[in-house]
Amino acid sequence: MKIDLPILENKLVKLTPLTESDFEDLYLAASDPKIWEKHPAFDRYKRDVFRKFFDGAMNSIGAYVIWDNKTNKIIGSSRFNQIPDREDIVEIGWSFLATEYWGGVYNRAFKSLMIDFGLKKYTDILFYVDHENIVSQKAMTKLGATQFGPDGSNHIPAKESRHYIYVINRSNWP
Repeated sequence: MKIDLPILENKLVKLTPLTESDFEDLYLAASDPKIWEKHPAFDRYKRDVFRKFFDGAMNSIGAYVIWDNKTNKIIGSSRFNQIPDREDIVEIGWSFLATEYWGGVYNRAFKSLMIDFGLKKYTDILFYVDHENIVSQKAMTKLGATQFGPDGSNHIPAKESRHYIYVINRSNWP
């Protein structure tokens, strides 16, 4: 079931629904090996590997392209994923930004837009973060997400034990 995605925008970024015509520009943003070096799919900078990632995004319930409003260029992407058997919970994931946008305000800028939109329909938003990805764990804490251990809990669906689960819900999101 696809989500009807509106265009989301703030001062820094604009999020537009992913289309097939975005492939080349998004691949350009994703082709830096540094983006993927600590990721399980460490070779996603390769065109054929990235194509599979892109196709997965196109087939997801809702994927966004992230644009820098200053340069009007694609700088990354993110998507929503439905949690099986839980219509009240959605995941935000598969997110990446070009390296020149790391360590600043861009991660919060685009995720805040997605969270605001997601919480209109869902009660909880989940983020799965690899247990070794300290940078993303810190970013989730800065967003105000609550962390659950690598094995989750009996009411939070777990992916696999290598992930921490971060949750934002209507009651803990400003």
